[in-house]
Amino acid sequence: MEKTPLTENTEKTSGWRGSREVWLAAAREAFIEAGLDAVKIQPLASRLNLSRTSFYWFFKDRAALLDALLASWEDSNTGSLVAATEAYAETVTEAVLNVIGVFLEGGPFEPRLDLAVRGWAHRAQAVADRVHGADDTRLAAIRGVFERFGYERNEADVRARTVYLTQIGYISMQVSEDLETRMIRIPGYVKTYTGHTPPQRELERFHARHGYTPPGDARLD
Repeated sequence: MEKTPLTENTEKTSGWRGSREVWLAAAREAFIEAGLDAVKIQPLASRLNLSRTSFYWFFKDRAALLDALLASWEDSNTGSLVAATEAYAETVTEAVLNVIGVFLEGGPFEPRLDLAVRGWAHRAQAVADRVHGADDTRLAAIRGVFERFGYERNEADVRARTVYLTQIGYISMQVSEDLETRMIRIPGYVKTYTGHTPPQRELERFHARHGYTPPGDARLD
C-alpha cells in the first residue's frame, strides 16, 4: 500500500505506532469527508497504514477519540474566534474585520468541521449541548467587541447576532465564494454590522494580512 505523506511523517517522528496528533488528524479528515460513522479504529488504522493495536497507545477507546475530536473542534473554531475578538483594534470596524478574517478560506476556523459537528449534534444530545455552549461563547465574545466600543448591551447583542448568524448561514448553506467576491462584499458587511464604513487604511491592512490585492487601482471607500 502506498504511504500517504501523513503516514510517512508519522513513521519518521513517532515510530510504528504513530502519534496522538496523527490519529486525531486522521479522525478529523474522515469525519469531515464521510461523517461520524467513518471515525472507527480499523478504518483509521488502514488509512494510516498502522496496526489497530497502536491506537490504544494514545486513546482508551473510540469514545475517547470522539471526545478528543470535539475538543479539537472547540480549540480550532471557538478558540480562534474568541482570540480574534480579543485582538487589538483601534476602531469597531477594525475589530469586526478581525472577526471576519477568521472565517476566510485558509483561516483558523474550519467551516466544514463546524458543519460536521452540527450534523453530529442532531444525533447526540451531549454533542448538541456542547454546540449550544460553543454558540453562546462565540456570541458573548462578539457582543463584547461591540460593548468595548460603546454600544449599549441590547444593541451590542443584536449586532453580534447579525455577525454570527450571517456567518453560520454561510456555513450551513455551504456558500462558495472566491476571495475577490468576498473581499468586495466585506466593506458592506462591516457597515451593516457596525453602522460605519471601514476606512481605506483598515481595508488595506486587512487585504495585506490575507494576501489579497484589489484589481486595478479601484478604491473601496
